[in-house]
Amino acid sequence: MRYQFILDNTGEYPLRPLCRVMRVTVSAWYAWRKKPAEPPEKDVEVRVRLKALFVASRQGAGSRTLVKKLREEGVSITRWRVMKLMREEGLVCRQRRAYKVTTKPRPGAEVAPNLLNQNFNPPGPDQVWVSDVTYLRTGEGWLYLAAIMDLYSRRIVGWHVDKRMTTALVCRALMKAYNLRNPAQGLVVHTDRGSQYTSNRFQSMLKSYGFRSSMGDVGACWDNAVMERFWGSLKHEWLLLVPQATRAYMKQDVATYIRYYNLDRNHTANGEISPVRYEQMSDKKVS
Repeated sequence: MRYQFILDNTGEYPLRPLCRVMRVTVSAWYAWRKKPAEPPEKDVEVRVRLKALFVASRQGAGSRTLVKKLREEGVSITRWRVMKLMREEGLVCRQRRAYKVTTKPRPGAEVAPNLLNQNFNPPGPDQVWVSDVTYLRTGEGWLYLAAIMDLYSRRIVGWHVDKRMTTALVCRALMKAYNLRNPAQGLVVHTDRGSQYTSNRFQSMLKSYGFRSSMGDVGACWDNAVMERFWGSLKHEWLLLVPQATRAYMKQDVATYIRYYNLDRNHTANGEISPVRYEQMSDKKVS
């Protein structure tokens, strides 16, 4: 990998400083260069697989994600090599748009304290969940998606889609998360101050499960930054690339992405592995 790094950067930097940085002698570098080159068919295989992974991510995967995926498949490759191949193949990631507020506070509603305080790394699963609502455009009109994420692994543990942004929307997402995980009492559920989350119905549901409510400031996206990052990934890596004509197709596409996100999409907070894989590895450490 050190030699490949030098090779990938010799066009931009002098050879000797590169060798010195990588702790390789110049003579060893030239000896490595005399070895038989990688067979053309092997290079073609790597390029084909790289493009396939990029397309599977709907142009959302960057070099960090792609190099991890290729290595998982047994390909010995550096990130610099992947970046070079992406440039040569014209593989450019989609850019995200700015955050927009989708929920509105209810005048006079009782607001829970901020128990999270931007501490996004709890020590274990099912200790802190975060939830938010976003909107999705279809050819038939708007859809609203409520999702719940476990902060420990960044896994989406519950979600629900509806034509209206109501209290029932967030309550059903919470119910699905509870049924999937069956967590212990005391779990913190962090949300914004939107009327759906401050409603008596949602707050009563939290109490019935033994959960604690936590709320950030109105319009402060950094109070729920991990959910905003997920919305960005969902929309700009996936949904906006293939506009959906109907609400039914949009629901299917959301389900497809959430499966991909939970099972296959590597996450930097998890050491470049998927949320489900991170939980599985954590279980092994405990046992």
